[in-house]
Amino acid sequence: MSSIKQYMKFVKPYKWKIIWTVLVGIVKFGIPLLMPLILKYVIDNIIGNDGLNQAEKTSQLIWIMGIAFTIFVILRPPIEYIRQYLAQWVGNTILFDIRDRLFDHIQKLSLKFYSKTKTGEIISRVIHDVEQTKTFVITGLMNIWLDLITILIAIGIMLTMDIGLTIVSIILFPFFGFSIKYFYARLRQLTRDRSQALAEVQGHLHERVQGMPVTRSFALEDYEQEQFEFRNRNFLNKALDHTNWNAKTFAVTNTITDLAPLLVIAYAGYQVIHGNLTMGTMVAFVGYMERVYSPLRRLINSSTTLVQSIASIDRVFELMNEKYDIVDKKDAIEVEHVAGDVMIENVSFQYDDEENEVLKSISLHVQQGETIAFVGMSGGGKSTLVSLIPRFYDVTAGAIKVDGIDVRDMKVRSLRDKIGMVLQDNTLFSESIAMNIRMGKPTASDNEVIEAAKAANAHEFIQSLPNGYDTLVGERGVKLSGGQKQRIAIARVFLKNPPLLIFDEATSALDLESEHTIQEAMEHLASNRTTFIVAHRLATITHADRIVLIEDGEIKEVGSHDELMKMKGHYYDLYQVQHLDDGTL
Repeated sequence: MSSIKQYMKFVKPYKWKIIWTVLVGIVKFGIPLLMPLILKYVIDNIIGNDGLNQAEKTSQLIWIMGIAFTIFVILRPPIEYIRQYLAQWVGNTILFDIRDRLFDHIQKLSLKFYSKTKTGEIISRVIHDVEQTKTFVITGLMNIWLDLITILIAIGIMLTMDIGLTIVSIILFPFFGFSIKYFYARLRQLTRDRSQALAEVQGHLHERVQGMPVTRSFALEDYEQEQFEFRNRNFLNKALDHTNWNAKTFAVTNTITDLAPLLVIAYAGYQVIHGNLTMGTMVAFVGYMERVYSPLRRLINSSTTLVQSIASIDRVFELMNEKYDIVDKKDAIEVEHVAGDVMIENVSFQYDDEENEVLKSISLHVQQGETIAFVGMSGGGKSTLVSLIPRFYDVTAGAIKVDGIDVRDMKVRSLRDKIGMVLQDNTLFSESIAMNIRMGKPTASDNEVIEAAKAANAHEFIQSLPNGYDTLVGERGVKLSGGQKQRIAIARVFLKNPPLLIFDEATSALDLESEHTIQEAMEHLASNRTTFIVAHRLATITHADRIVLIEDGEIKEVGSHDELMKMKGHYYDLYQVQHLDDGTL
C-alpha cells in the first residue's frame, strides 16, 4: 500500500469536516470575485451612463457600495474565521493521531531496530516529518480544490462577459501543465534527499550532545567539529540542489503568469479602441486576471510544498511500516501468574543470519526461587541469554519455558509484567524521583513509593535531597551518582514486585561502598524469587545457588561457588585473578 493511501486512512474520520471547510472556503474565496463586477458596474452603469444625472449617479453609487461594504465587512470576516479554524483544527488533529500511533509503534519495535537506528533520526520523523505532512491536508485536500474552484468560477463569470477575451486569458494554461509535469517529477526525490540529510544531522547532533563528556575528556572538539561540518555540508548541498531546481520552476511558471495579463491588456485595449468592448469590461477582465492567476501561482507554490509533504509522508510511513521482530501469536496466552520455574532447552541465538551464533545449544533448568549467576569473559553471551527470557529477542533455535510454557506462546507484555530488571546503566527520566520509582507501578501511592525506596536502601539519600521525592533528576539521571541511580532502579523493581528478577551487571560500575549497599538491597529483593544475575565481579555472586560459567556461547561449568572452586577450572582461575587484582591475596 502506498504511503498516500495509508495517510488517507488517518484523514478519513475527518472527511466531513474537510468537506465543510472546502464549502465555507468556496464562499470565502467567492466573495472577492465580486470586486471586478462591482468595478465594471460602477464604470459602465454609473459613471459612463449619460442617461443619469449627477444626483442619480451618486445615489446608485451609495447603494452599490453600501451592499459591497455589508458583504465585505460583516459577512466575510466570520466566514474567514470559520474556514481558518476548521482547516487548522483538522490538520492538527490528524497530526495528533499520527504521532500517537507512531509513538505506540516505536514502543513495540525490537531492540535490534534501535541498535541500528539513531535516536535523532526517529525523533526527526516523529516531529519534523509529521509536521510537514500537515501541508498535504491543508494544501492538497483543501486549498488546491478551493483555488481550482475559484479559477473555474472566475472563468465562468468572464465567459458571460466576453468569450473571445476569456480564451485569450486562459490560452497559456497548457504551458502550466507542461512546466509542472517537467519540473515536479524530480522535485519529490530532491525533497526526500534533503529530508534524509537533515535527519542525519539531527541524529548525529543528538548522539554528540549526549556524549559531550566524552568529547571534552578526550579533547575531541576539533575532530567532532569536522564530523558535524561534514554532515552539515551534506545537508547544505542537498538543500541547494533542491533550491536550485525550485528556483528554475518558479522562474518559468512566474514568467507565464506575467505574460498572461499583458496578452489580455493588449487584446482588450485593441477591442476598446475599435468600439467592440466597454471600458468597464476591460477593467473587470484585468481584475479577473489577478483572480485567476493568483490561484494559479498558489497552485504552483502548493505543488512545491505538496511535493515536500509527500516526501515527508513517505518517510513517516517508512517508519510506521517497520516490521516487529517480536509479535504475539493469535492464540497467545495472557500470563496471570508465574511461579518462577524456568527451563532453557537447547537454546541457540544469532542477531543476524549472516553473523555467527552468540549462543550455542545452551540448556539449563532453573527452579522456582533459585538464584542463578552467569559469569565469564565479556562477549561470551551472558547478557544475550538473559535478554531472551523477557523476549527482547527470540531464540534462533530451542526454547525458553516459564512454568512449562514457551515464552513465545505468551503475550509478551504480560510476560514482561512478571519480570523485574536492573541493568548496569538504568535509564531515569528527567522528572521527579517519585515518578521514576513509580515506573514500576504507575498507580502506586506515596506510601508504597516510600516503602519501596526504604527496601532499596534509597530512602535516606532521597530525604537528604533539596526537594526529597519531588527532586528532579535531570536527563538520564545526570544529577545523581551511579549508586543512587541504581538504588532508584531497584526501588521501582521492589514496587513492581515481580516473581522473576534479572540483574545484568547491576553493580559493575560502582565503587565498593555503593556496591555493598546495593548488594544488600539486591539480596533482599531476590529473596524467594527466581533470580538471574549477570556479574563481572565474582565476589558479588558467591551467595548464588548456582554459578554458570559461559564462554564463547557455551556453558563450560555449573555449580555453587564452593563446588567450582574445588574443581579448579576456569571459574577458579577467574576468581584468583580478580582477588589478586583487588589485593586480597
